[in-house]
Amino acid sequence: MPRITPHSAFKTLPLVDIRGLFSTTPADRAEAAAALGDAASQAGFLYVTGHGIDPQVINGLKQRAAEYFAQPLEQKMQDYIGHSSNHSGYVPEGEEQFVEGSIDHKEAFDVGFDYPSSQGRRPMLGANRWPALPGFKQDVKAYYDAVFNLSLTLFRGFALALGLPENAISQYVKQPPSQLRLIHYPFSPQAPTDRPGIGAHTDYECFTILLPTAPGLEVLNGAGQWIDVPLVDGAFVINIGDMLEVLSNGRYVATSHRVRKVAEERFSFPMFCACDYDTIIEPIAQLVDAATPGRYGPLVCGDHLYAQTLQTFRYLKQRLASGELSLPDGAKGLSSFGRAAHAMEV
Repeated sequence: MPRITPHSAFKTLPLVDIRGLFSTTPADRAEAAAALGDAASQAGFLYVTGHGIDPQVINGLKQRAAEYFAQPLEQKMQDYIGHSSNHSGYVPEGEEQFVEGSIDHKEAFDVGFDYPSSQGRRPMLGANRWPALPGFKQDVKAYYDAVFNLSLTLFRGFALALGLPENAISQYVKQPPSQLRLIHYPFSPQAPTDRPGIGAHTDYECFTILLPTAPGLEVLNGAGQWIDVPLVDGAFVINIGDMLEVLSNGRYVATSHRVRKVAEERFSFPMFCACDYDTIIEPIAQLVDAATPGRYGPLVCGDHLYAQTLQTFRYLKQRLASGELSLPDGAKGLSSFGRAAHAMEV
């Protein structure tokens, strides 16, 4: 196989002002896209400013998340994700497990692309399970919609950076199984230091738009070192996921990351940006030639998401073990992409 250019031994994340992506001038969009692509190649993780999302929308999300997680566990369990039809709802501590024998110290509420129609339903696509908490649906959906629109801009930026038409990827993002997670990391002085907020992993989708409220995130650089990701006021953190690694034929590589034991209560709001469920994810034809042959076989976007989720959520693993559910054809194991996966190829 051809050698994958590794990430640099970066010590800090690149910062990119993306306001040029919103310009009506093609040269402005191309310039911002080039900076976006350089950062993605160098680190696979970056900060973006100039995103244009209203701070009031962000504050509304933070307020509703704090209110929701402050409720008693019995109340939150009424919204348990295992009761949903589209993998949405409350995720109690220990439900999601990336590493066997290790329980992440976190709880979450998951929101998908709200798809109430009965037509075209898929395992990860359907109507959201919304809690009864006043204002929650309104404010969380407002944030989801704003960040979803930002994701379309970023999809166009990444396409430009790869030398493709602007809509080369975004044309496949109409009703995607893109998920927003509201994650709460409680501060517990008694928790062992080796118990992480979340274990090391790559994200399954194309890329993630992350809004954290406190430090704790660490990313793996090209030298195999864990690098701290401090907060940058007004910035989102963007990271490359499995599917953009495939689409770009390895020009962008999914980056492993984790959340260490937090030193204070922490909220984190990742938006996992995917293509439509039935989109075939494979190296884009224009990025494959004799010098850079295709490195990846095709996978179905939604099936890959579903397969990874089946292998990490307790309620789904139980249904898998009982035979009620089965892995999609060609399902990959966890951590099949990213730097760690490439290291295993050597």
